[in-house]
Amino acid sequence: MRQIAASYLDYIKIEKGLSPNTLESYNRDIRDFCDFLETLQIAEPNEISHTDLMRYMSALESRGKSNATISRFAASLRSFFGYMYYGHLITENPALHLQSPKVEKKFPEILTPEEVDKLLSLPDVSKPSGQRDKAMLELLYASGLRVSELVALNVTHVNLQLSFIKSAGSANDRVIPMVKVARDALEQYIESGREHLLKPANKQEEALFLNYAGSRLTRQGFWKLIKHYANEAHIEKSITPHTLRHSFATHLIQNGADLKSVQEMMGHVDASSTQMYLELSKSSLKSVYEKAHPRA
Repeated sequence: MRQIAASYLDYIKIEKGLSPNTLESYNRDIRDFCDFLETLQIAEPNEISHTDLMRYMSALESRGKSNATISRFAASLRSFFGYMYYGHLITENPALHLQSPKVEKKFPEILTPEEVDKLLSLPDVSKPSGQRDKAMLELLYASGLRVSELVALNVTHVNLQLSFIKSAGSANDRVIPMVKVARDALEQYIESGREHLLKPANKQEEALFLNYAGSRLTRQGFWKLIKHYANEAHIEKSITPHTLRHSFATHLIQNGADLKSVQEMMGHVDASSTQMYLELSKSSLKSVYEKAHPRA
């Protein structure tokens, strides 16, 4: 089974163009399922029944997994067994009618345009680190990049003359335009701040965004930065590294952008991922209406 699982993971990496994080989720899920099969002493895919899958779902629940996590496991198994069925590795698909537990839909927290303006105005651009932070925050909100893509950027991925960047941290690389304010912040950082953050012993570093050691800034490093600025801005919402990405997409849709364009800019393989922002936009507008209308 583990050999088949490895072939399946290679297949979805090449054919589906999933991000590294999504691939790692599939990898963990399928590996965990293979561990479970070994406890049942099942070695061949045709030996697996629908009852075995239900027992696995129950085992996940007994381990304290949330409904959302169990639903993700179920989706991973449906995809895995679909691969085996259409690849003629099994004669029947026991996951065909595998049910997922109901999950309460939770929308991500988004910032208002006013909160975004306040957050992005906080870095002290008289300092190299402030120039870096300003460039990162402006770029994240202007592009909708994933944080993994942001910290994976190299200097060569930036074209200041034509005002675009090329994403580097996802399976589907894409070219994303920059608005002037993001371009200007990035230009100031590259021409001034980055040179001060580089260390003499590390002059060949290709990373765009550097930490105090002159090496590539990490996701964890960015997490600390955005938490710091959120506290300074007195924003009480739950801020995560993806908050500006979610705000970017929602504000685009609120201002008339079409879903297909937003999907492309966000790097979503599945349009249903982008559909969430349309629902979030409607929810946000309803909240504004209820607070502002005198008869609401």
